[in-house]
Amino acid sequence: MSSLSGRGDLTDKQWERLRRWIPAPATTGRPITRSRRQLCNGVAWRVRVGAPWRDVPEAYGPWPTVYRLFATWQQLGIWALMAKMILALLDAAGRLDWTVSVDSTTVRAHQAAAGARHRPVPGEPDDHALGRSRGGWTTKLHLAADTTQTVMSVVLTAGQMADSPQLGPVLDAISVPRTGAGRPRTRPARVLADKGYPSRANRAYLRRRGIQAVIPDRKDQRHNRKAKGRLGGRPPRFDREAYKQRNTVERAIGRLKRYRAIATRYDKLAIRYEAAIQVAMILDWKPSS
Repeated sequence: MSSLSGRGDLTDKQWERLRRWIPAPATTGRPITRSRRQLCNGVAWRVRVGAPWRDVPEAYGPWPTVYRLFATWQQLGIWALMAKMILALLDAAGRLDWTVSVDSTTVRAHQAAAGARHRPVPGEPDDHALGRSRGGWTTKLHLAADTTQTVMSVVLTAGQMADSPQLGPVLDAISVPRTGAGRPRTRPARVLADKGYPSRANRAYLRRRGIQAVIPDRKDQRHNRKAKGRLGGRPPRFDREAYKQRNTVERAIGRLKRYRAIATRYDKLAIRYEAAIQVAMILDWKPSS
């Protein structure tokens, strides 16, 4: 192991594979004397611990430099690119299962996450993906994960938003590049979801895309269909055996929430919080030898 690596930092294998997507240093401005791996480990420390940026240990470099790297790479899409290319490597190695489960989780927002300025920020939603609930400010993470607990897409909304309307946006956000020629792969073989998602619109969306739906009916839907007799139509096909794998998305959520900056939102901007999630996905990646 490198002397720069400590508990929770990027391993040598991770860094060797990630460094190819890191942009070249800027040719203008004050030169940065700390290595970018060291600064990346500072970002990893903050995502893992959930501390204020000012508390990043000096061993990783000055905290403004660590934060500037995190914010700049978010603006350039570097964290998103790394997360996507990791999916591409997993898919090329046959380690990505295209049976996808969809679910959501609500995250409490710390008081430090409120009060963002209202000036336009590229990509930032107007509500900053913050909503009020009984417990205060919350953000909801809508995720798609395969049966290996690999997160394939994340969509952020305010905490009070319903789950069902986000099925389409979550699946539309899946885009796994090919390591060779060809368009990114975007269509799962089948989608597993719980009783929060069996709307007609969602089933029509899945049929239109040629995706097998493994979603149980709610009791009220079964009752209404029977009440209509023959006009109610046939019940949708439901694979009980395949549905047993739906819990993998909940376990993927649990893995993300091991990182304290994900389990509680401290970032004022939703785009920064999303970048922190991407960093957690990168740190959770175990490269093959």
